[in-house]
Order: sequence, then C-alpha cells, then structure tokens
Amino acid sequence: MELRVTESTEDELSIEIAGEDHTFMNVLKGALLEHDDVSAATYDVNPEQSGGQTEPILTIKTEGADPLECLEEAAVAVREKANSFRDAFEAAA
Repeated sequence: MELRVTESTEDELSIEIAGEDHTFMNVLKGALLEHDDVSAATYDVNPEQSGGQTEPILTIKTEGADPLECLEEAAVAVREKANSFRDAFEAAA
C-alpha cells in the first residue's frame, strides 16, 4: 500500500491511498466516522479537478484532534475487527 499526503492542516488531512478500491475505503471511512473527534471522513476515487486521477483520496476533518492520529486509530480498529472476524470464522468452521 502506497500513501501520499496531498494536503495537511491542523484539523484536516487528505491522503492518496494507491491500489485500494471502494471495499477498503468504505471500511476505513466507517471506522473514522466512529471516532469521536472526527467530524467528517470522505473519499473520492476520481475527483473532477484531478485531471484523471483514479487512486482514492481520503479526506479527514477533525475537531480538536490530529487527523493523522485519528487515521492511525481507525486503521488499528479495522485490523482488530478483521482479526476478530477471522477468529470467529475459524471457530465456526
């Protein structure tokens, strides 16, 4: 996975996440929206102003928190949910 920050301020972060699609981006966005300090989380796969860019760009807006830290916490939450699902699946098999 290749990441590239396209915009960063105190309360907003835009990051390009190469090689991912709607499946991963929706899960990550959902985890971000569960975070108390995140006021908005969206992604765009092909913004009109991009001139043809097709890699997803995730945008996070926060209230009183570092958006990069919120992204890290959301990524950890996604990993934990995936591990929990895997464990439940294996136990059921």
